[in-house]
Amino acid sequence: MVSSTHGRLLKGCVKSGLGFCCPLEVLFSSMCFSVRGKFPSILFPIEIKNIQRGKHGSDTGVYDTEGRFVPSKFEEIFNKHAHTHPNALTYDELTEMIKANREPKDFSGRIGSVVEWKILYKLAKDKSGLLQKETIRGVYDGSLFEQLKKQHSSGKEK
Repeated sequence: MVSSTHGRLLKGCVKSGLGFCCPLEVLFSSMCFSVRGKFPSILFPIEIKNIQRGKHGSDTGVYDTEGRFVPSKFEEIFNKHAHTHPNALTYDELTEMIKANREPKDFSGRIGSVVEWKILYKLAKDKSGLLQKETIRGVYDGSLFEQLKKQHSSGKEK
């Protein structure tokens, strides 16, 4: 896939059960991903080839500057911050991780991290209020969003 659109992203948010809670993130990410040349497209497509532009100083480092997954950085999230359960984060541990990754004067990165992680927590925490390691891995490999769509669809049918 070369590009996606924010309209599709919004539909995905709704199908995943987020409703229209994510437009802030959509607008925030628009400038990172929509630029083909010098200026953003008025259609704000998400250019997959530009996905590394979503990297910011206050992120976890799980993706490097070229968009490659770094397994050791992924494991570091849990080694450093999963105090209660070795393979999951509580809300407080998630907040601790976000704060630990803050870079001075990286205000947009701080906002991005808070929005990204808090939306993920709201969407994907389990019944015990834990954000499981495999769930977070699903964000990075893309499988979580399909799972959430299926869960939300089956919940509506009941």
